[in-house]
Amino acid sequence: MTATTHRAAAPTNVGLSFPRLVRSEWIKVRSIRSTWWCYAVLVVVTIGMAVLLGGYAGDGSDMPQDAMNGQLVSVNTAAVSLAALVVGVLGVLIITGEYGTGQIRSTFTADPGRTGAVLAKAAVLAATTFVVSVVATWIGVAASAALQAASGIHADLTDPAVFLPLLGASVYTTLLALLAFGIGLLVRSSAGGIAITLGILLVLPIILSIVGSLLEAQWVMDLMQFLPSQAGGQLYTYAYDGASSAQDGLVLDGWGGFAVLLAEVVVVGALALTVARTRDV
Repeated sequence: MTATTHRAAAPTNVGLSFPRLVRSEWIKVRSIRSTWWCYAVLVVVTIGMAVLLGGYAGDGSDMPQDAMNGQLVSVNTAAVSLAALVVGVLGVLIITGEYGTGQIRSTFTADPGRTGAVLAKAAVLAATTFVVSVVATWIGVAASAALQAASGIHADLTDPAVFLPLLGASVYTTLLALLAFGIGLLVRSSAGGIAITLGILLVLPIILSIVGSLLEAQWVMDLMQFLPSQAGGQLYTYAYDGASSAQDGLVLDGWGGFAVLLAEVVVVGALALTVARTRDV
């Protein structure tokens, strides 16, 4: 008696499409405890600072409209620098956590090309960070505007000079998260990625500022404008017609700062993706 073995042919139409990869990464992101903690801190800090500063608004009876608008923007973007540090840590942990647990092997096995998995993870991080930041920011705007209105300060929220910086704060936060994600993918170490990210955001600006002051070198001060924190800071800076800048040397506007920061995110991300595709896990 001859045994005949029948091997079922593998379906040719089965594969991980990008939407499936995004869904998989979304499940991972919301299952990680650090994600909830980081976003909780972002929300509390953003709303808390807006309410705290909005409650100390002065008398606005003689305040010009530009000053009212600028004060609302300043109140609701005061926490951006701290929020950027939080999402910077999160951006690193989102990718290095998988390397630390070894889960990245399963991820790249499911997507041997690796590009789709990395882009899906970045897309989920960007979308989630942007939505959380926008919601927290505008809750803070509503609360602080009500508190300021009690003091006679009525900002014009329909003015693009007010609306765009408030939106730019969320864009900056999102781009910072992606930059940190790229750094984490490049170094594959939580400690190393967080150290590099915080060093770029906190330490490097101080070093360049000290060197520029000691050497009285304007080119060093101009170089500072291309740092992520400096370029991104232009996204949430209140600017209006007639405003004058006393700063010498290179000065970026909102769109210039956005272009610089976006270029840095793309360059770091492309380098990290190239390395991730060519090295062993």
